[in-house]
Amino acid sequence: MKVWDISRTLSNDFAEWPGDEPFHYRMTKEIAKGATVNLGAVTMSIHNGTHADARFHFDSKGASIEKAPLEVYLGRTTVVDLAQSFSQSREKHLITLEDLRLHAEDIAATSRLLVKTDRWSDSTVFPEQIPVIAADVPAWLQKNGVKLLGLDLPSMDEIDSKSLQNHHALARAGIAIVESLDLSNVAPGIYNFAGLPLKIAGADGAPMRAILWRD
Repeated sequence: MKVWDISRTLSNDFAEWPGDEPFHYRMTKEIAKGATVNLGAVTMSIHNGTHADARFHFDSKGASIEKAPLEVYLGRTTVVDLAQSFSQSREKHLITLEDLRLHAEDIAATSRLLVKTDRWSDSTVFPEQIPVIAADVPAWLQKNGVKLLGLDLPSMDEIDSKSLQNHHALARAGIAIVESLDLSNVAPGIYNFAGLPLKIAGADGAPMRAILWRD
């Protein structure tokens, strides 16, 4: 069985969302200093690294992450690779229906979609601008039975967005959100996917260890 780790590595060098809590790991006890064990502690934003957004993140009346149905985050997925089209044109800023329609049969068959853009290659440098899904994508995904969308980017919306219109549109379409994947070593195609968010009571999201595999 071949397994691909599609989670970004968390480290003290990880670039947090501007103004958000940075990731920090420190040792609280060390064997080298006489302790019985090595023991570490972490402070971080829930949105550092690969994570799931709960609806509560952008809607105060929305469900928090521990209430998310786990079956959504486990099952077959289609990986669509748009890296070449984004690399050919720095002016391209939208993931459009034209990009996705070529893969409609696979997307409908798997009900999960991961989109590779390769527009955030260095996790230690936060991107100034990212591609986002076009406004008509959520409804099209819903029509095709998609229940999870994952991107290799820190958000579904533009960095400076205040309305978070894509987050809201995906929520209305019943589509779970996964952000900040690492798809750099993944070819397009159909895979098995698992990315279970941590069970944090009342949280607006949760970190996950996301993987793909093929039997």
